[in-house]
Amino acid sequence: MFRGSSLVSTTNTASDEGAKGMSRRLAYTQIAPAGVKALDAVYGYVMQSGLPAALVDLVYLRVSQINNCAYCLDMHTRELLKKGQKVEKLALVQGWAEAGNLFDERERAALAWAETVTRVAETGVPDEACREAARAVFEERQLVDLTIAIGVMNACNRIASCSGDACGAGGSIE
Repeated sequence: MFRGSSLVSTTNTASDEGAKGMSRRLAYTQIAPAGVKALDAVYGYVMQSGLPAALVDLVYLRVSQINNCAYCLDMHTRELLKKGQKVEKLALVQGWAEAGNLFDERERAALAWAETVTRVAETGVPDEACREAARAVFEERQLVDLTIAIGVMNACNRIASCSGDACGAGGSIE
């Protein structure tokens, strides 16, 4: 999934063995390239939407934590570290609400919105959550773009989990 500026991972094939010895179950990029290309286009839209890339990356990491997607957690953690994000901040993404001033107002609003949208089946999307996120720091267009980013990451987490993509476990995280 999201390798560099693209959603598509071109390195794995259906016969690749994962970090846990599990073979890849479904080669989505080979079976449905047009579908993967469409998701890639949505990712491209998000990246040019004007939302700060660092904010989007934090949201992708949080969504991947909620969905327990090891492949995406590994990838987004590595990408954030390469971009200079501090380990201390990454370690507390899951506990952002209790992390004091480590996350700014915009990050806190985005992470709260990511949790609400990702857990929609459990909680619905309360009107007050939408108003709070919108009122806090985002214009309507930004909130829509953020919601699209959250949606595409949820889709990618599910694809990575169903495909059997293995994380880069065992390699250096630096």
